[in-house]
Parts: sequence; C-alpha cells; structure tokens
Amino acid sequence: MKNEIVISAKNLVSGYKDKVVWEDASFEVRAGEFIVLLGPNGAGKTTLFKLILGLIKPQAGLIEVFGKIPSKGSSSISYFPQKRFIDNDLKLNCIEYVKLVLSGNKLGFSLPKVAKQEEKIALEALKMVDGLKFANKPLSQLSGGEQQKIFLAQAIVQRPKILLLDEPLANLDIKREGELIELIKSVSKKNNMTVILIAHDVNPLLPVIDRIIYIANKKVASGLPSEIITSKKLTELYGSNVEVLKSQSGRIAVLGMEGGTNHEH
Repeated sequence: MKNEIVISAKNLVSGYKDKVVWEDASFEVRAGEFIVLLGPNGAGKTTLFKLILGLIKPQAGLIEVFGKIPSKGSSSISYFPQKRFIDNDLKLNCIEYVKLVLSGNKLGFSLPKVAKQEEKIALEALKMVDGLKFANKPLSQLSGGEQQKIFLAQAIVQRPKILLLDEPLANLDIKREGELIELIKSVSKKNNMTVILIAHDVNPLLPVIDRIIYIANKKVASGLPSEIITSKKLTELYGSNVEVLKSQSGRIAVLGMEGGTNHEH
C-alpha cells in the first residue's frame, strides 16, 4: 500500500559490544520512497542496513520492518552489496547468475517444471533492467555498468518490497551512473518498491530522491534534501562549522567536514 510505513525507528541506538556507532535515531520510511543514505566512511551506514536485515540487534530503542522486529532471511528485503567477486574462470551466464537466488545460491539442476518457472522469473527481472540481451552472455565478460544491471536484476528477481543498495554507483562513469539511477527509479516506481541507497555524492541523485538519511558524528538526521543538506543542519550533525554551497545548476558542495577537507555532495 502506497504511503504505508515500512520501516520505523524510535530512539534507536546501534553498536557492537561496548561501542556505540550512533544513537537516538528516530525516523520512518514509507512504501515506494527513494531514500539516499549519506555520511562519512565509518559513520554507520552499513550498520543501519544490518539492523534492517535483522543481522544485528539494536543496543537500545526500537526498529520495526513491516510492523515487526527484523529477522534474517526475509524475501521482502533485498540487499545489493558494495563489492562482488566475479570469477573470470567461471563461465556463468547472466540468466544463471540471476537464478541463483531462486535456487538457493546453488549450482545444479532443478526439476523441469521448476526450472522453467525459474527461467521465466529470471527473464522478467532481466527485462526490467534492460538486460535481456545479456541473458546468455558470461557475466565476467560484461562491462562494469552492464554487470551492475545484472546485479540489480538478481536483487529484484524475487520482487522485494525494500531494496537496500550499498554504493551501486561506485566506479561508474557519469553516463553509466545516470543510466543506473534512472533504471533503479523506474523499477522501484513500477513495483512500489522502497529504495535506500548508500552514496557519497548526492548530486546525480537529487532529481529522483524523496528524502535523505544522514549519519555523522554518532547522530542521525532524516528529511527532505532541502532540510538536511544545509549549513545549519550539517554543522549541528558534525559539531563543527560546515558550509554548504549551491551552484546555479543546483549542484551541492559541502565544505569543512573531517578536518577541513572538501566533500562534494
């Protein structure tokens, strides 16, 4: 249902053993929203993904996904990891790679009726990402941008309600970056799929995102881009002076973070 709350966090504290990563986080994520998760390295962005996936428990506070405490292995949530190892010696076709999720990540043979259904579902996922032309090509022979399409197809093959993307734009050129963003937006809109995407540069995402979650200095802020990417809000988050500059074209540059280095957002 559109506008349904799919993730709810109240006074959430995350960490490992005696170390607090961030605390006092309260926010809601609604069905179909496209959210960008920002913050410096080590701030705890992936930790939030682990909480949503049920891989770790909060130190305090409450997080609910679809009104329940998160648990491992939910088919309603799909995770797109930052790094994947592709064995060039393994001549795995793209359609077989996408089907791995359906067959429990095991190479082998399914019963004819099951195999036919799995192939149909995998082809539908490839079609959604404009990847049908790669179906019978070895994954290792595709370019980085083409591989990202196949990874996305695998991530959506079970039609999840929530898609967690860990830096899918890393190492892509500007053209491929833009193509992938539009593709993710199109797929999520058609399926009312909630997207939370970790990125370092918000600029290419500004035209498509609904809200931002920003993690820094053990604090979490959530809101519209115009509410979060401001000098006042980021200075509050970092606890030191941060200046946000906007060009006439709408691009954003953030100055003063992490010892005075410049970070473009």
